[in-house]
Amino acid sequence: MMQWLRRRVFAPLLALLTHGVSPRRLAICVAIGVVVGNIPILGVSTVMCALIALTCRLNLPAMQLVQALMAPTQLLLIIPFVRLGEWLFAAPRQPLSVEASLAVFRNGLGPAVILLWDSIIHASVAWALVSPLAVFAIYALLVPVFQHAAERIGRGASPPA
Repeated sequence: MMQWLRRRVFAPLLALLTHGVSPRRLAICVAIGVVVGNIPILGVSTVMCALIALTCRLNLPAMQLVQALMAPTQLLLIIPFVRLGEWLFAAPRQPLSVEASLAVFRNGLGPAVILLWDSIIHASVAWALVSPLAVFAIYALLVPVFQHAAERIGRGASPPA
């Protein structure tokens, strides 16, 4: 697994440092990719990352790679975002579970969206409030990591994986 991560994730990201992407730009691309990749609305993260990357002139491949890797955590965070949104709105708790959600989606996307609309709104508002802080925190953590990697690459050492 670690070999796959090195080859498919770390190496392509660190290679961007040798192609002129600054450590700060790479850190913001990864931070935004992580946060947008965890938006609690399935099917919008790819388009949202593309729009952000193109609008802000960020590295689209880096952002898309990271947001795609977030698919497992995106699924895991939907219910916590719904619960946070319910708390923010003082809304009654909806009976949510993975099994119940899968049963709802068996009837089709349209009926599922109608039935889960309040939960989608609650989760989206919660994500929107958390996301700027998450981008900042992830960015702040990654800048020194990528700066260190860029220095090692500049000295001819193999990049850390």
